Amino acid sequence: MQKDTENWYTSWFDTPYYHILYKNRDYKEAGLFMKNLTSFLNLHKNDEVLDLACGKGRHAKYLNELGFNVTGVDLSPKSIAFAKQYENSSLHFEEHDMCLPYPKKFDAVFNLFTSFGYFENEEDNLRTIKAIKAELKPNGFAVIDFLNAEYVKRNLVPSETKTIDNITFHINRSIVDGYIIKNIRFQYEHEDFSFQERVKAITLLDFQNCFKEAELNLLHCFGDYQLNNFDEETSQRLILIFN
Repeated sequence: MQKDTENWYTSWFDTPYYHILYKNRDYKEAGLFMKNLTSFLNLHKNDEVLDLACGKGRHAKYLNELGFNVTGVDLSPKSIAFAKQYENSSLHFEEHDMCLPYPKKFDAVFNLFTSFGYFENEEDNLRTIKAIKAELKPNGFAVIDFLNAEYVKRNLVPSETKTIDNITFHINRSIVDGYIIKNIRFQYEHEDFSFQERVKAITLLDFQNCFKEAELNLLHCFGDYQLNNFDEETSQRLILIFN
């Protein structure tokens, strides 16, 4: 069964299988990253933070536990419906397209875990950057946590198989026309499923050019969740802080 809609992420992210495949993400590491990041930015208790493309809300929950007023937004109705169970007076979730400015300003806007570069129209990447700019209070900070495209190109694993919750996922990776593509096939209850992830292989230089066009300043560039300096050859992440 091929799940095919206008945008791959609107179908794939809204399935339970996406969350099964990625259920073993390092939650401890995610929490440590939020502590490192908010400490580095010198954010204060009750500061307002936007978690842009928040998924089911794991980063938003950590940020709220650290004492921040957090709004999590995502395009996936099912992810937001799930995240809403965690809402409280200082944690809220809402469906929202990150290409468009959210109608509120924040002390910090976070776009985490490679939640960028999905769009077929590259202009939407710039629209998103401009939307982030519009969402920042004066002297606010924005963060994009992206993959290091150069590292991925050098270390691409063409194929692998993972069995999680009795589902065997067959994963094939390639780089085509500047996109990092992951094809995912599996069978569940005697039905065949096929999904694809497509992420633009955006480099540091690409981001710098985009920031320049949006009249934003790149302040810091880190290569991992411990906030070590970025190295194009060895860093697995590309973490950008700008305003």
